[in-house]
Amino acid sequence: MSLTHWLVVAVLVLLLFGRGKISELMGDMAKGIKSFKKGLAEDDDVAENMAQRSPQTIEHRADQPVRSGVGSVDSHKS
Repeated sequence: MSLTHWLVVAVLVLLLFGRGKISELMGDMAKGIKSFKKGLAEDDDVAENMAQRSPQTIEHRADQPVRSGVGSVDSHKS
């Protein structure tokens, strides 16, 4: 397409939407981009905090029996 075609399209868009609507859409887009970047930065902070923490281990011995009746249906007979 030539330059005149693009100019006609631009004029039609301005007439249909007006300057206010286009600037409002661009402002909303900028807010969305800022929010997206903020979310990425928060994700990086969470990942760094998780990496800095020492790993936690759960101690369990296989020779110890599991308590029966805890949370089972049979222990709540009426």
